Amino acid sequence: MPLSNSEAKQILERLIFVDEKPQEWVQDVWDMSPTLGETAARLSEVFDALLDVCPPGQLDELLKMLYQKQ
Repeated sequence: MPLSNSEAKQILERLIFVDEKPQEWVQDVWDMSPTLGETAARLSEVFDALLDVCPPGQLDELLKMLYQKQ
């Protein structure tokens, strides 16, 4: 049974942002460089949008693929 989108989102957030919330990561990047912070904010928005439209089965397959590579 594939993971739900919310479960997949939590796993992907831990994989990408480790122990931070995406918003905290964006703020940390913004504090170091406003130019890079803008890019980080857009990346976070795209990440959320992709998770919203991606079918759960595909997110499950993506997670499997990412963990197999590690």
